[in-house]
Amino acid sequence: MAKSSSSLCHLISQYRCSTSFGGSFFFLPLSLAISTVVLIFLYNFCTTSKVFTTNENNVYQESSPITSLIQQMIPFSLENAADELFFSPRSSPLSKGNQWSMGNLFGLYGNYANNTEIYHDEDLFQQDYKEMNRSLKIYVYPHTKDDPYANILLPVDYDPKGHYASELYFKKVLSGSHLITQNPSEADLFFMPFSIVEMRHDPRIGPEGMRSFIKQYVYNISQTYPYWNRTGGADHFYVACHSIGRFAMDQVFEAKFNVIQVVCSSSYFVAGYVPHKDASMPQIWPREGNPPNVDSLKRKQLAFFAGTINSPVRVALLQVWGNDTAIFAHFGRLETPDADQLLDAKFCLHVKGFEVNTARVVDAIYYGCVPVILANHYDLPFTDILNWESFSVVVHYLDIPVLKNILQRISLEEYSILQSNTLKVRKHFQWNDPPLDYDAFYMTMYELWLRRSSVKLN
Repeated sequence: MAKSSSSLCHLISQYRCSTSFGGSFFFLPLSLAISTVVLIFLYNFCTTSKVFTTNENNVYQESSPITSLIQQMIPFSLENAADELFFSPRSSPLSKGNQWSMGNLFGLYGNYANNTEIYHDEDLFQQDYKEMNRSLKIYVYPHTKDDPYANILLPVDYDPKGHYASELYFKKVLSGSHLITQNPSEADLFFMPFSIVEMRHDPRIGPEGMRSFIKQYVYNISQTYPYWNRTGGADHFYVACHSIGRFAMDQVFEAKFNVIQVVCSSSYFVAGYVPHKDASMPQIWPREGNPPNVDSLKRKQLAFFAGTINSPVRVALLQVWGNDTAIFAHFGRLETPDADQLLDAKFCLHVKGFEVNTARVVDAIYYGCVPVILANHYDLPFTDILNWESFSVVVHYLDIPVLKNILQRISLEEYSILQSNTLKVRKHFQWNDPPLDYDAFYMTMYELWLRRSSVKLN
Protein backbone atom coordinates (compact mmCIF):
# COMPACT_ATOMS: atom_id res chain seq x y z
CA MET A 1 0.00 0.00 0.00
CA ALA A 2 2.79 2.39 0.90
CA LYS A 3 4.60 1.46 -2.29
CA SER A 4 1.55 2.16 -4.50
CA SER A 5 0.91 5.44 -2.66
CA SER A 6 4.49 6.51 -3.30
CA SER A 7 4.18 5.66 -7.00
CA LEU A 8 0.97 7.66 -7.26
CA CYS A 9 2.62 10.73 -5.69
CA HIS A 10 5.53 10.36 -8.09
CA LEU A 11 3.19 10.29 -11.12
CA ILE A 12 1.27 13.34 -9.91
CA SER A 13 4.52 15.22 -9.36
CA GLN A 14 5.67 14.38 -12.89
CA TYR A 15 2.36 15.52 -14.36
CA ARG A 16 2.54 18.88 -12.52
CA CYS A 17 6.12 19.54 -13.69
CA SER A 18 5.39 18.71 -17.33
CA THR A 19 2.20 20.77 -17.29
CA SER A 20 4.00 23.75 -15.76
CA PHE A 21 6.84 23.54 -18.28
CA GLY A 22 4.50 23.12 -21.25
CA GLY A 23 2.42 26.10 -20.20
CA SER A 24 5.40 28.37 -19.82
CA PHE A 25 6.81 27.15 -23.14
CA PHE A 26 3.47 27.94 -24.79
CA PHE A 27 3.54 31.56 -23.57
CA LEU A 28 7.21 32.19 -24.52
CA PRO A 29 6.66 32.81 -28.29
CA LEU A 30 3.60 34.90 -27.51
CA SER A 31 5.63 37.05 -25.11
CA LEU A 32 8.37 37.54 -27.68
CA ALA A 33 5.84 38.54 -30.34
CA ILE A 34 4.22 41.11 -28.05
CA SER A 35 7.63 42.51 -27.10
CA THR A 36 8.61 42.84 -30.76
CA VAL A 37 5.40 44.72 -31.60
CA VAL A 38 5.97 47.10 -28.68
CA LEU A 39 9.57 47.77 -29.76
CA ILE A 40 8.53 48.45 -33.36
CA PHE A 41 5.84 50.85 -32.15
CA LEU A 42 8.32 52.70 -29.94
CA TYR A 43 10.86 52.91 -32.78
CA ASN A 44 8.31 54.31 -35.22
CA PHE A 45 7.07 56.79 -32.64
CA CYS A 46 10.60 57.99 -31.82
CA THR A 47 11.66 58.37 -35.44
CA THR A 48 8.52 60.15 -36.66
CA SER A 49 7.49 62.25 -33.72
CA LYS A 50 8.51 65.91 -33.74
CA VAL A 51 9.45 65.57 -30.10
CA PHE A 52 12.51 63.56 -31.08
CA THR A 53 13.59 65.55 -34.17
CA THR A 54 15.82 68.56 -34.36
CA ASN A 55 15.22 71.76 -36.31
CA GLU A 56 18.90 72.44 -36.87
CA ASN A 57 19.80 73.18 -40.47
CA ASN A 58 21.52 70.28 -42.17
CA VAL A 59 24.52 71.18 -44.32
CA TYR A 60 23.33 68.71 -46.96
CA GLN A 61 19.66 69.75 -46.96
CA GLU A 62 18.26 71.16 -50.19
CA SER A 63 14.64 71.85 -51.08
CA SER A 64 13.47 70.65 -54.46
CA PRO A 65 10.18 69.71 -56.11
CA ILE A 66 11.73 66.42 -57.26
CA THR A 67 12.67 65.18 -53.79
CA SER A 68 9.78 62.71 -53.70
CA LEU A 69 10.98 61.09 -56.91
CA ILE A 70 14.47 60.70 -55.49
CA GLN A 71 13.10 59.18 -52.31
CA GLN A 72 11.41 56.48 -54.37
CA MET A 73 14.84 55.46 -55.60
CA ILE A 74 17.03 56.00 -52.52
CA PRO A 75 15.73 54.34 -49.35
CA PHE A 76 16.82 57.10 -47.01
CA SER A 77 16.06 60.76 -46.60
CA LEU A 78 18.35 63.15 -48.44
CA GLU A 79 17.49 65.78 -45.86
CA ASN A 80 19.16 63.59 -43.22
CA ALA A 81 21.92 62.22 -45.44
CA ALA A 82 24.65 63.82 -43.36
CA ASP A 83 23.53 62.16 -40.13
CA GLU A 84 22.63 58.85 -41.72
CA LEU A 85 25.58 58.36 -44.08
CA PHE A 86 28.40 60.70 -43.21
CA PHE A 87 28.80 62.29 -39.82
CA SER A 88 27.15 64.79 -37.54
CA PRO A 89 27.74 68.42 -38.63
CA ARG A 90 28.88 69.08 -35.09
CA SER A 91 31.60 66.42 -35.21
CA SER A 92 35.20 66.76 -36.28
CA PRO A 93 36.05 66.87 -40.00
CA LEU A 94 36.06 63.67 -42.04
CA SER A 95 39.13 61.55 -42.06
CA LYS A 96 39.83 58.35 -43.94
CA GLY A 97 39.96 56.40 -40.74
CA ASN A 98 36.72 57.41 -39.03
CA GLN A 99 34.16 58.01 -41.76
CA TRP A 100 31.46 55.58 -42.80
CA SER A 101 29.48 55.37 -46.01
CA MET A 102 27.56 52.93 -48.13
CA GLY A 103 30.72 52.64 -50.21
CA ASN A 104 32.33 50.53 -47.52
CA LEU A 105 29.27 48.30 -47.34
CA PHE A 106 29.39 47.61 -51.08
CA GLY A 107 33.18 47.39 -51.20
CA LEU A 108 33.54 50.37 -53.50
CA TYR A 109 36.70 51.74 -52.00
CA GLY A 110 38.99 49.51 -54.01
CA ASN A 111 42.74 49.35 -53.68
CA TYR A 112 43.54 50.58 -57.16
CA ALA A 113 47.29 50.46 -56.54
CA ASN A 114 47.07 46.65 -56.41
CA ASN A 115 44.64 46.35 -59.31
CA THR A 116 46.83 47.38 -62.22
CA GLU A 117 46.35 44.67 -64.85
CA ILE A 118 43.87 45.66 -67.56
CA TYR A 119 43.30 42.01 -68.57
CA HIS A 120 42.05 39.24 -66.33
CA ASP A 121 44.70 36.96 -67.83
CA GLU A 122 46.77 38.57 -70.57
CA ASP A 123 48.71 35.42 -71.53
CA LEU A 124 45.55 33.41 -71.95
CA PHE A 125 43.87 36.23 -73.87
CA GLN A 126 46.81 36.58 -76.28
CA GLN A 127 46.95 32.84 -76.87
CA ASP A 128 43.19 32.56 -77.48
CA TYR A 129 43.13 35.72 -79.59
CA LYS A 130 45.63 34.27 -82.05
CA GLU A 131 43.66 31.04 -82.27
CA MET A 132 40.42 32.98 -82.77
CA ASN A 133 41.99 35.02 -85.56
CA ARG A 134 43.22 31.85 -87.24
CA SER A 135 40.28 29.49 -86.90
CA LEU A 136 36.98 31.29 -86.20
CA LYS A 137 34.55 31.08 -89.12
CA ILE A 138 31.24 32.94 -89.48
CA TYR A 139 28.56 32.13 -92.02
CA VAL A 140 26.34 35.09 -92.93
CA TYR A 141 22.93 34.24 -94.34
CA PRO A 142 23.08 35.56 -97.92
CA HIS A 143 20.82 38.26 -99.34
CA THR A 144 20.89 40.20 -102.59
CA LYS A 145 20.39 43.82 -103.56
CA ASP A 146 17.12 42.81 -105.18
CA ASP A 147 15.68 41.77 -101.83
CA PRO A 148 12.81 44.14 -100.89
CA TYR A 149 14.41 44.47 -97.46
CA ALA A 150 17.99 44.88 -98.69
CA ASN A 151 18.33 48.07 -96.64
CA ILE A 152 17.80 46.00 -93.50
CA LEU A 153 19.73 42.86 -94.44
CA LEU A 154 22.82 44.15 -96.32
CA PRO A 155 25.74 46.11 -94.85
CA VAL A 156 25.79 49.87 -95.38
CA ASP A 157 28.15 51.39 -97.95
CA TYR A 158 29.01 54.47 -95.89
CA ASP A 159 30.78 55.24 -92.61
CA PRO A 160 28.13 54.98 -89.87
CA LYS A 161 27.53 57.89 -87.51
CA GLY A 162 25.46 58.57 -84.41
CA HIS A 163 24.50 56.76 -81.22
CA TYR A 164 23.88 53.34 -82.78
CA ALA A 165 26.81 53.26 -85.19
CA SER A 166 28.33 50.20 -83.49
CA GLU A 167 25.62 47.94 -84.91
CA LEU A 168 26.14 49.14 -88.48
CA TYR A 169 29.94 49.21 -88.18
CA PHE A 170 30.04 45.60 -87.02
CA LYS A 171 28.06 44.33 -90.02
CA LYS A 172 30.02 46.46 -92.48
CA VAL A 173 33.43 45.38 -91.18
CA LEU A 174 32.43 41.72 -90.85
CA SER A 175 31.31 41.58 -94.49
CA GLY A 176 34.91 42.17 -95.63
CA SER A 177 36.61 40.13 -92.91
CA HIS A 178 38.72 36.99 -93.37
CA LEU A 179 36.56 35.40 -90.67
CA ILE A 180 33.68 35.00 -93.15
CA THR A 181 33.19 31.60 -94.75
CA GLN A 182 31.04 30.69 -97.75
CA ASN A 183 30.96 27.07 -96.60
CA PRO A 184 28.35 26.61 -93.84
CA SER A 185 29.74 23.20 -92.87
CA GLU A 186 32.92 24.80 -91.51
CA ALA A 187 31.13 27.64 -89.69
CA ASP A 188 31.39 28.01 -85.93
CA LEU A 189 28.56 30.56 -85.81
CA PHE A 190 25.77 31.80 -88.07
CA PHE A 191 25.03 35.53 -88.36
CA MET A 192 21.50 36.80 -88.96
CA PRO A 193 22.29 40.16 -90.58
CA PHE A 194 19.06 42.07 -89.98
CA SER A 195 19.60 45.59 -88.65
CA ILE A 196 17.49 46.78 -85.74
CA VAL A 197 18.49 50.40 -86.41
CA GLU A 198 17.33 50.28 -90.04
CA MET A 199 14.22 48.32 -89.05
CA ARG A 200 13.14 51.07 -86.63
CA HIS A 201 13.15 53.71 -89.37
CA ASP A 202 11.60 51.60 -92.11
CA PRO A 203 7.91 52.65 -92.38
CA ARG A 204 7.01 49.12 -93.50
CA ILE A 205 8.16 47.71 -90.13
CA GLY A 206 8.94 50.24 -87.39
CA PRO A 207 9.35 49.30 -83.72
CA GLU A 208 5.86 47.77 -83.62
CA GLY A 209 6.52 45.35 -86.49
CA MET A 210 10.04 44.32 -85.52
CA ARG A 211 9.08 41.16 -83.65
CA SER A 212 6.84 39.92 -86.47
CA PHE A 213 9.54 40.62 -89.06
CA ILE A 214 12.13 38.64 -87.11
CA LYS A 215 9.71 35.79 -86.47
CA GLN A 216 9.14 35.51 -90.22
CA TYR A 217 12.88 35.80 -90.87
CA VAL A 218 13.64 32.90 -88.51
CA TYR A 219 10.89 30.84 -90.10
CA ASN A 220 12.32 31.48 -93.57
CA ILE A 221 15.89 30.44 -92.73
CA SER A 222 14.67 27.40 -90.78
CA GLN A 223 12.71 26.23 -93.83
CA THR A 224 15.40 27.08 -96.37
CA TYR A 225 18.52 25.94 -94.50
CA PRO A 226 19.14 23.06 -92.06
CA TYR A 227 21.44 24.94 -89.70
CA TRP A 228 18.89 26.59 -87.40
CA ASN A 229 17.01 23.35 -86.76
CA ARG A 230 20.12 21.48 -85.59
CA THR A 231 20.55 23.60 -82.47
CA GLY A 232 17.35 25.63 -82.15
CA GLY A 233 19.42 28.72 -82.97
CA ALA A 234 22.03 28.20 -80.24
CA ASP A 235 24.90 28.75 -82.72
CA HIS A 236 23.21 31.82 -84.28
CA PHE A 237 23.68 35.44 -83.31
CA TYR A 238 22.47 38.92 -84.16
CA VAL A 239 23.75 42.40 -83.30
CA ALA A 240 21.73 45.33 -81.93
CA CYS A 241 22.77 48.60 -80.36
CA HIS A 242 19.32 50.09 -79.78
CA SER A 243 17.60 48.88 -76.62
CA ILE A 244 14.59 47.46 -78.48
CA GLY A 245 16.93 44.84 -79.94
CA ARG A 246 16.67 42.92 -76.67
CA PHE A 247 13.09 42.03 -77.58
CA ALA A 248 13.87 40.84 -81.09
CA MET A 249 13.13 37.19 -80.31
CA ASP A 250 9.98 37.73 -78.25
CA GLN A 251 7.77 35.97 -80.80
CA VAL A 252 10.27 33.13 -81.35
CA PHE A 253 9.96 31.67 -77.89
CA GLU A 254 12.00 28.51 -78.51
CA ALA A 255 14.93 30.70 -79.55
CA LYS A 256 14.61 33.48 -76.99
CA PHE A 257 17.12 31.89 -74.65
CA ASN A 258 19.17 30.12 -77.32
CA VAL A 259 20.27 32.79 -79.78
CA ILE A 260 23.38 34.78 -78.86
CA GLN A 261 22.59 38.48 -78.54
CA VAL A 262 25.40 40.97 -79.11
CA VAL A 263 23.86 44.14 -77.71
CA CYS A 264 24.79 47.53 -76.31
CA SER A 265 21.91 47.51 -73.77
CA SER A 266 23.42 44.70 -71.73
CA SER A 267 21.58 44.78 -68.42
CA TYR A 268 21.50 41.49 -66.52
CA PHE A 269 18.55 42.87 -64.55
CA VAL A 270 16.41 42.47 -67.69
CA ALA A 271 15.03 38.98 -68.33
CA GLY A 272 15.82 39.10 -72.05
CA TYR A 273 19.58 39.33 -71.51
CA VAL A 274 21.55 36.29 -70.31
CA PRO A 275 25.19 36.95 -69.34
CA HIS A 276 27.74 34.39 -70.58
CA LYS A 277 25.33 33.40 -73.39
CA ASP A 278 24.90 36.94 -74.68
CA ALA A 279 27.67 39.50 -75.15
CA SER A 280 27.98 43.21 -74.42
CA MET A 281 29.15 45.53 -77.19
CA PRO A 282 30.26 49.12 -76.51
CA GLN A 283 28.17 52.01 -77.73
CA ILE A 284 30.67 54.14 -79.63
CA TRP A 285 30.19 57.53 -81.22
CA PRO A 286 32.70 57.32 -84.13
CA ARG A 287 35.30 60.05 -84.44
CA GLU A 288 37.72 60.73 -87.23
CA GLY A 289 41.46 60.81 -86.64
CA ASN A 290 43.52 59.70 -83.67
CA PRO A 291 42.55 60.33 -80.03
CA PRO A 292 44.02 63.50 -78.49
CA ASN A 293 47.35 63.47 -76.70
CA VAL A 294 46.45 64.05 -73.05
CA ASP A 295 49.77 63.32 -71.34
CA SER A 296 50.54 66.96 -70.52
CA LEU A 297 47.02 68.00 -69.51
CA LYS A 298 46.42 69.49 -66.07
CA ARG A 299 42.90 68.43 -65.18
CA LYS A 300 41.29 70.89 -62.75
CA GLN A 301 37.74 69.53 -62.42
CA LEU A 302 37.15 66.54 -60.13
CA ALA A 303 34.22 65.07 -62.10
CA PHE A 304 31.94 65.92 -65.01
CA PHE A 305 28.54 64.87 -66.33
CA ALA A 306 26.24 66.34 -68.95
CA GLY A 307 22.96 64.86 -70.16
CA THR A 308 19.18 64.97 -69.99
CA ILE A 309 17.16 64.11 -66.87
CA ASN A 310 15.55 60.85 -67.95
CA SER A 311 16.01 58.51 -64.98
CA PRO A 312 15.73 58.57 -61.17
CA VAL A 313 19.51 58.06 -60.94
CA ARG A 314 20.16 61.28 -62.83
CA VAL A 315 17.53 63.08 -60.77
CA ALA A 316 19.37 62.04 -57.62
CA LEU A 317 22.69 63.21 -59.06
CA LEU A 318 21.18 66.61 -59.81
CA GLN A 319 19.58 66.84 -56.38
CA VAL A 320 22.81 66.15 -54.52
CA TRP A 321 25.53 67.62 -56.76
CA GLY A 322 23.71 70.06 -59.03
CA ASN A 323 25.26 73.10 -57.32
CA ASP A 324 28.65 71.61 -56.48
CA THR A 325 31.89 73.12 -57.76
CA ALA A 326 34.06 70.00 -57.69
CA ILE A 327 31.49 67.79 -59.44
CA PHE A 328 30.16 69.60 -62.51
CA ALA A 329 26.76 67.99 -63.16
CA HIS A 330 25.07 69.76 -66.05
CA PHE A 331 21.66 68.74 -67.33
CA GLY A 332 20.90 69.62 -70.91
CA ARG A 333 23.23 70.73 -73.69
CA LEU A 334 26.41 72.62 -72.92
CA GLU A 335 27.09 75.89 -74.68
CA THR A 336 30.67 74.74 -75.20
CA PRO A 337 31.77 71.40 -76.74
CA ASP A 338 31.65 68.44 -74.37
CA ALA A 339 35.26 67.74 -75.29
CA ASP A 340 36.40 70.79 -73.30
CA GLN A 341 34.95 69.34 -70.09
CA LEU A 342 36.06 65.78 -70.86
CA LEU A 343 39.63 67.03 -71.20
CA ASP A 344 39.42 69.15 -68.04
CA ALA A 345 37.92 66.54 -65.65
CA LYS A 346 39.74 63.77 -63.83
CA PHE A 347 36.64 61.56 -63.70
CA CYS A 348 33.78 61.45 -66.19
CA LEU A 349 30.43 60.12 -65.02
CA HIS A 350 28.40 57.58 -66.91
CA VAL A 351 24.97 57.78 -65.27
CA LYS A 352 22.15 55.40 -66.19
CA GLY A 353 19.45 57.01 -68.32
CA PHE A 354 16.61 55.11 -69.97
CA GLU A 355 19.09 52.23 -70.32
CA VAL A 356 22.30 51.20 -68.60
CA ASN A 357 24.39 52.07 -71.66
CA THR A 358 25.36 55.34 -73.30
CA ALA A 359 28.29 56.49 -75.42
CA ARG A 360 29.66 58.44 -72.43
CA VAL A 361 31.81 55.54 -71.24
CA VAL A 362 33.74 55.42 -74.51
CA ASP A 363 33.74 59.23 -74.74
CA ALA A 364 35.53 59.34 -71.39
CA ILE A 365 38.07 56.73 -72.49
CA TYR A 366 38.68 58.55 -75.80
CA TYR A 367 39.57 61.79 -73.97
CA GLY A 368 41.65 60.07 -71.28
CA CYS A 369 39.13 60.75 -68.51
CA VAL A 370 38.68 57.93 -65.97
CA PRO A 371 35.10 56.65 -66.35
CA VAL A 372 32.85 56.43 -63.30
CA ILE A 373 30.06 53.88 -63.84
CA LEU A 374 26.77 54.75 -62.13
CA ALA A 375 24.58 52.08 -63.73
CA ASN A 376 23.55 49.12 -61.61
CA HIS A 377 23.34 45.74 -63.37
CA TYR A 378 25.38 46.93 -66.38
CA ASP A 379 27.22 43.99 -67.94
CA LEU A 380 30.14 46.10 -69.08
CA PRO A 381 31.56 45.63 -72.60
CA PHE A 382 34.31 43.02 -72.97
CA THR A 383 34.09 42.21 -69.28
CA ASP A 384 35.20 38.63 -70.03
CA ILE A 385 38.52 40.07 -71.15
CA LEU A 386 39.06 43.43 -69.47
CA ASN A 387 39.46 44.11 -65.77
CA TRP A 388 37.27 47.20 -65.46
CA GLU A 389 38.43 47.87 -61.92
CA SER A 390 41.88 48.71 -63.30
CA PHE A 391 40.68 51.68 -65.37
CA SER A 392 37.29 52.77 -63.99
CA VAL A 393 35.37 53.37 -60.77
CA VAL A 394 32.10 51.45 -60.45
CA VAL A 395 29.69 53.07 -57.99
CA HIS A 396 26.33 51.84 -56.69
CA TYR A 397 23.54 54.41 -57.01
CA LEU A 398 23.09 54.37 -53.22
CA ASP A 399 26.49 56.06 -53.03
CA ILE A 400 25.44 59.18 -54.92
CA PRO A 401 25.43 61.24 -51.67
CA VAL A 402 29.05 60.19 -51.01
CA LEU A 403 30.28 60.29 -54.59
CA LYS A 404 32.65 63.19 -54.03
CA ASN A 405 34.08 61.45 -51.00
CA ILE A 406 34.67 58.26 -52.99
CA LEU A 407 36.54 60.10 -55.72
CA GLN A 408 38.55 62.31 -53.37
CA ARG A 409 39.75 59.27 -51.45
CA ILE A 410 41.51 57.94 -54.54
CA SER A 411 45.14 58.92 -54.06
CA LEU A 412 47.29 60.56 -56.72
CA GLU A 413 49.16 57.29 -57.23
CA GLU A 414 45.93 55.34 -57.64
CA TYR A 415 44.53 57.93 -60.03
CA SER A 416 47.69 57.81 -62.15
CA ILE A 417 47.28 54.04 -62.48
CA LEU A 418 43.61 54.39 -63.41
CA GLN A 419 44.27 57.03 -66.06
CA SER A 420 47.29 55.22 -67.49
CA ASN A 421 45.16 52.09 -67.90
CA THR A 422 42.35 54.16 -69.41
CA LEU A 423 44.72 55.19 -72.18
CA LYS A 424 45.88 51.60 -72.65
CA VAL A 425 42.35 50.31 -73.34
CA ARG A 426 41.53 53.03 -75.87
CA LYS A 427 42.36 50.77 -78.83
CA HIS A 428 39.68 48.29 -77.73
CA PHE A 429 36.92 50.90 -78.02
CA GLN A 430 37.44 52.15 -81.57
CA TRP A 431 35.93 51.04 -84.88
CA ASN A 432 38.18 50.81 -87.91
CA ASP A 433 37.45 49.86 -91.50
CA PRO A 434 39.37 47.76 -92.32
CA PRO A 435 39.67 46.52 -88.72
CA LEU A 436 42.86 46.73 -86.68
CA ASP A 437 44.08 44.16 -84.20
CA TYR A 438 42.39 44.41 -80.78
CA ASP A 439 39.92 47.10 -81.88
CA ALA A 440 36.19 46.98 -81.12
CA PHE A 441 35.48 44.60 -84.00
CA TYR A 442 38.06 42.00 -83.02
CA MET A 443 37.19 42.28 -79.33
CA THR A 444 33.54 41.60 -80.20
CA MET A 445 34.57 38.65 -82.36
CA TYR A 446 36.63 37.31 -79.45
CA GLU A 447 33.55 37.48 -77.21
CA LEU A 448 31.68 35.48 -79.84
CA TRP A 449 34.55 33.01 -80.09
CA LEU A 450 34.24 32.36 -76.36
CA ARG A 451 30.57 31.53 -76.89
CA ARG A 452 30.96 29.18 -79.82
CA SER A 453 30.23 25.49 -79.37
CA SER A 454 33.23 23.20 -79.04
CA VAL A 455 31.43 20.62 -81.21
CA LYS A 456 30.48 21.31 -84.81
CA LEU A 457 27.30 19.59 -85.98
CA ASN A 458 27.15 18.06 -89.45
